[in-house]
Amino acid sequence: MSTSTDRRFATTLARGLSVLRAFRPSDSGLTNAEISERTGLPKSTVSRLTFTLQALGYLTHAHHHDRYRPGPALLVLGNTAATSISFVDMAGPLMQRLADETGTLVLLLVRDHAKMLIVKTWRPRKVASLWLEAGHRLPFNGSSSGQTLLAALSPEAFARVVEEADGDRDLTPERAAELRRETGGQLMKQGFAIADPASYFASQIHAVATSFQPKDLAEPVIFTCGAMPEMLSVDRMQQEVGPRLRATVGELERMLGHAPGGPRGDL
Repeated sequence: MSTSTDRRFATTLARGLSVLRAFRPSDSGLTNAEISERTGLPKSTVSRLTFTLQALGYLTHAHHHDRYRPGPALLVLGNTAATSISFVDMAGPLMQRLADETGTLVLLLVRDHAKMLIVKTWRPRKVASLWLEAGHRLPFNGSSSGQTLLAALSPEAFARVVEEADGDRDLTPERAAELRRETGGQLMKQGFAIADPASYFASQIHAVATSFQPKDLAEPVIFTCGAMPEMLSVDRMQQEVGPRLRATVGELERMLGHAPGGPRGDL
């Protein structure tokens, strides 16, 4: 049984949260019509949800018919979450050092339903880097981050994720199982994974990824180093950046008292 068909599942709450997830850092507010387009919800439903979310402080707008923007209540939730997830602050100096030393954009990603969501970025100082920002979503199929998550999940979580993905970017169950085997082999052998550049979702990006299992989260998160192909060749990812990424995450694991490498599904 999928989560959405479970009788305990609160559909109205899920729709309200999908409205909040529609916002991106680059947005200068969204209209009800734009939210409807991004969420797939009817405009009448979006109108009721945005009115309620505004009344509760989760959305705001300056005046009548203005665009909606994230409100102060979301800032409180975000700060609470950041404080309770302890590894993020500890990872900061390590990941900034990695970004500076490799000249790559370092990303922290988590699963957001059928996509990978960037929640934190560390940009290399004095080096031009990728345009990816927190709030951007990447597909499972065709990204080093997404394929690494597929390999790191438990068998039960993997099955749920494939069901939720529902063929997104041709992620069929057969393709997902193939990626899990291939990427899992890379993780077991070398501690990091590189998606085939020929199948990457964006031709202007190369990336290498590894997983990390926080003690206070149910699923692994993904750390990734990415840059333009001319700056980050496959050979450089394999010989230099991948090993340094795995070593940096290993340093974080030791600081937190975690078992090296963390769980990797049923690999």
